[in-house]
Amino acid sequence: MRKAAAAMLAIMLMIFGTAAAEGPAAPDFIMEGYDGDETGVEWDTNLFFTRMQEQTGVSFQFIQAGSYQEWTERKAEIAAGKDLPDVLFKAELTPAETMAMAESGILIDLKPYLEENAPHLWALLQENPEWLAAITLPDGRICALPAFNRLQNNDYMWINRQWLDRLHLSAPRTADELTEVLRAFRTGDPNRNGSADEIPLTFMSMWELRFLGHAYGIIDNDYYVSVEDGRVVSHLTTDENRVFLGWLHTLWTEGLLDSNGFTTVDTLRQITDEKKAIPYGMMMAATPLSLVPAAALDQYEILPPLQAGGKQVYRDLTGDVIRGTFAITRACKDPARLIRWADILYTEEGSRMAQYGLEGEEYTTTAEGRWEWNDDLATVADVVLPQRTIGAGSAAPGIALESVQLTYAEDATRRNIEMMAAVRPFSLMPFPYVYLDGEDAAEIARIQADLMKYAEETMACFVTGDLALNDENWDTFCRTV
Repeated sequence: MRKAAAAMLAIMLMIFGTAAAEGPAAPDFIMEGYDGDETGVEWDTNLFFTRMQEQTGVSFQFIQAGSYQEWTERKAEIAAGKDLPDVLFKAELTPAETMAMAESGILIDLKPYLEENAPHLWALLQENPEWLAAITLPDGRICALPAFNRLQNNDYMWINRQWLDRLHLSAPRTADELTEVLRAFRTGDPNRNGSADEIPLTFMSMWELRFLGHAYGIIDNDYYVSVEDGRVVSHLTTDENRVFLGWLHTLWTEGLLDSNGFTTVDTLRQITDEKKAIPYGMMMAATPLSLVPAAALDQYEILPPLQAGGKQVYRDLTGDVIRGTFAITRACKDPARLIRWADILYTEEGSRMAQYGLEGEEYTTTAEGRWEWNDDLATVADVVLPQRTIGAGSAAPGIALESVQLTYAEDATRRNIEMMAAVRPFSLMPFPYVYLDGEDAAEIARIQADLMKYAEETMACFVTGDLALNDENWDTFCRTV
C-alpha cells in the first residue's frame, strides 16, 4: 500500500513538476510600437488586448516604447534589421520610413492577404478608392495598414452665436459680411460688461490666419501647394493671395484681429474664470475649450465656410487616413493570422471595443439610441480609457465610426461633433497623399524650413503693416518665394 501511494505521489510530482517547468504558453507573436508614458496606456495589462485574445486566441509579447525619442531610435534599428518583432503596432511610420523598409525587405507586402483575411478592411478600401490609393506604395504594394477617421480635428472658425443673437446678426457668408460682423462685435458690447474689451477675432500665428484664405479661393497645404484640375499649383504669389492679405490688413488696422495673435500662445489667452466676461467673438481653433471654460462652450458654433466665387470650400487639415499604424515584418511566420486579428478593428464591434470598451461594462446605450459612459468623466479619463481601451496615444489601426461619434449622449460634445460633420462636405484636402523616398523627403524638408519662415513672417508683416503691401514689396516677396 505504501509503495502504491509512493508511486502515485511520484507520478503526481512528475506531472506537476513538468507543468511548472514548462510555465505559461509562449506568446504567438512579438508586438512592438509606441504609446507614450504620458498616456497611461500599458499594453501588458490593458484590458483591450485581453479581450482580443479571448476573441481570437492570439497572444502577444509586448515591447512598448514610452517616449517618441525612444521609438524614433528603435525604428532606425528595425529599419537596419536589428531584433525584428513580428508586428509593428501604433507604429507611426512615416511614408518615407514605410517605403524604405519595404524596399529593404524589412516589411512584407500585405496586399495579397487583405481580400481573404481582412474582408472588412478590404470592403472599406473598395468603397473608398482614395483610401486605397493613400496606403498603396508607388510599386503597388501595401506595407502598412491605416486608421480611418472622417471627423478628425481641424482648425475651424468658431463664432459666438450668443453675440450674433444679441446684436441681431446673421452668420456671415462672405468675407465682406464677416468684416461687418466683426465691426459689430467691436462696437456693440456683445458681452454686456460695459467695457470695450471685445476681441472680434482671435488667432494664433499666420498659420491659423491662412485658413481664412478659403474666402478667396485659397486652400493650399502647409507646403503652400494644392492640386487644381490635375496640376500642382501654389497661391503664395497669386493676385488672390495679395487681395487676401490686403483684407487681413484692413481687419488689423481696424482692431478686428487680436493684437497679440502673432506673439501669444493658447495658455496665455485662455480664459479659466467662469465668471469672467468672454472677450472672443470668433476664434480660429480646433475647439473653443482651448480658450474658454466649458461653461462657455455652448456660446460657440462652427461657422460654415465662406463663399468664394459662389463656392464653399474649406481646407481639410489631415484627411480621413492616418497612415503607417500597423505593419508586419519578415520575421513573422504567420502573417495571415495577424491580418485577421487586425481586421476586427475595422468592424463596428472592434472599433467600439478599441475606443470605448464593451457595452454594459464601460458604456450603456440609452432608450433613445445614444450611448453614455458608466463612470464619471474623471474615472473615464484616468481609468477607463488608459486601462481598458487603446484610443489614447498613438493612432491604432481601425476605423472611428461617425455613427458612434454622433450618438454620444452628452449634449455639448455631441453638438460639436454634429457641427464638425456638417462642415465635412465642404472640406477638401489641398494635396493628395503621396509617398516620397528619403532623399526627396529630405530635400522638401530643407526647402520648407526656409520657405515657411520667410513666407509666414513676410505675410504677417503685410498684415500688420510693418511692410507695406505695395508693388515693390510684393514683387520682392514673389521673387524670393
